[in-house]
Parts: sequence; C-alpha cells; structure tokens
Amino acid sequence: MSIGKLGVVGAGMMGSEIALVFALAGKSVILADTSQEGLNNAVKKLSEVLDSGISRGFWTEEDKLGALAQIQTTTVLEDFADREMVIEAVFEDKDVKGIVFEKLDNILPANCVIASNTSSISITVLAANLSDERQKNFLGLHFFSPVHRMKLVEVISAMDTNQKVAEIAAMACVEAGKVPIQVKDVVGFAVNRMLFALWNEALRLVEEGACSPEDIDIGCKLGLGHPVGPFELMDLTSNTLNLQVGKILEEAYGERFLPRPILKQIVAAGRAGRKTGRGWYRYDERGHKQ
Repeated sequence: MSIGKLGVVGAGMMGSEIALVFALAGKSVILADTSQEGLNNAVKKLSEVLDSGISRGFWTEEDKLGALAQIQTTTVLEDFADREMVIEAVFEDKDVKGIVFEKLDNILPANCVIASNTSSISITVLAANLSDERQKNFLGLHFFSPVHRMKLVEVISAMDTNQKVAEIAAMACVEAGKVPIQVKDVVGFAVNRMLFALWNEALRLVEEGACSPEDIDIGCKLGLGHPVGPFELMDLTSNTLNLQVGKILEEAYGERFLPRPILKQIVAAGRAGRKTGRGWYRYDERGHKQ
C-alpha cells in the first residue's frame, strides 16, 4: 500500500516541514493547526525554505509551485476524514499529544496509519490515548530538524503496532526521500540519547570555562565531521524544547541525563534560540547568525 493522502497536525517548524517533504514527493497533504494565522505563517516560511533551496540548486521553481499546491491548510481536524496517514507534530507533552489523538480517534478512517513525531515520549504510552482497535495502526515517526535536509527517520513500533503498518509508514518515508531505521520503543529512542549525552558534555565544557560555544561548534565540525555544532543545533531546535526533552530523559534514566544548570539559565533568560533571535548566538530577523 502506497500512502497518497496525508495529514499533519501542528504547523510549527517540524510539522510544516514534514508536510513539505511529503508534498514534494507528490502526496496530497493537509496541514492543521489551531489558528489560520499560524498556518499562513507556516506556508510563508515554507515558501522561503523552497526559495533558498532553489537558489542552491536543490529544487526548481516548478518543484516549489507543485509542492505548495499539494498542501492545504485547516483549523478543523474533521477535514482529515479521508486521510490514509496522519502525523502528529505538536508540543512535546504527552497530555497535549493525548488530546490530539483522542480527537483523531473519532475522525479518521478505520485503517488510517497514525504516527507521532515525538522525539522522546514512549510510543506505547501515547498509543493508550487511542481506542484498542486503532492501536495496531499507531507508531512513532521521529523526523530530524531541519526536515527538508535531514534524511533520517526513526521508526518506532509500540507494543501493539502491526508490523505491516510499520512497513507501510517506512515506505511512505522512503518515497519522501528519507532513510528509515527501526528503533525499539525506549524513552528518547536512539539518536536523541546519543545526542543529549554529547550536548551535556558540551555544556559542561562551557560551564568549566574550558571552551566557548563557538569553539566547541568549530571543534565538532572540523574534528568530528558534524555538519553543525552542538550549540548551533540547540539554537535551531529550541533550547526550551531541549530542556524539556532533557527532563524527560532524566525522569527515565536518572542523573546521567540531568539537564545542565547553564541550559536552565539560558532558557530562564528567554534565549530560546534562532526563533527568538537569541540563544547561544544572536540572529537577525531572517534567522541568520550574526
């Protein structure tokens, strides 16, 4: 079964770009959020992403027009009644996500594949917000930011996920140009557990005065071959979100994932990252590092 009609709930950076990569693959996509203003802003930002990609030779003007034509927006989840797969990409909180799944349970077709883009919450725990008959169609699809560039998707099956459903979802990701890997349903999955261990050590180095964030970023890029440094990546993905995920990991695994004091400090100071104009670095209104 090839997925042709998708829905994405949440028009933030992750949700909107998930919608984009499937639209670029020729899929019909409905992007939902709670406000039309938020949806309009998301489409505007996607247009800017596409323009940037065109200037770098990744896409053509035809690709842009085709992709944007494939994306519809809505503030009404009932518009998902004909979708074959729906991906949730809302705030990283199990209760907030749970409300979304409870609503979708009463709307989606019986065989619709339902996925969460959570980066850390147990898929089996989230599945409990769906009726028993739907839980076999539920799984995790963890995309990485920025979605239009990052190839990886972690495919996480819950306790009751049907293997065929996992295969269908993985194939949909392949059709969108992604590379899926299978990961067991453990808190934080695979990549985030490794990433947050690296981030905590990078934060310790800054706390100790051993290196500046900029020097660590340069070291990771030139010494480890990373495309972006840890502090650049924290700013991109939001320090607020990173602190929240760190707390989830700490709850699951204990002190080894205890969020560092300097991260708590920068979040308390309102330096969320690129989206607010300041994190570990300063950014202009277009999100370019100053």
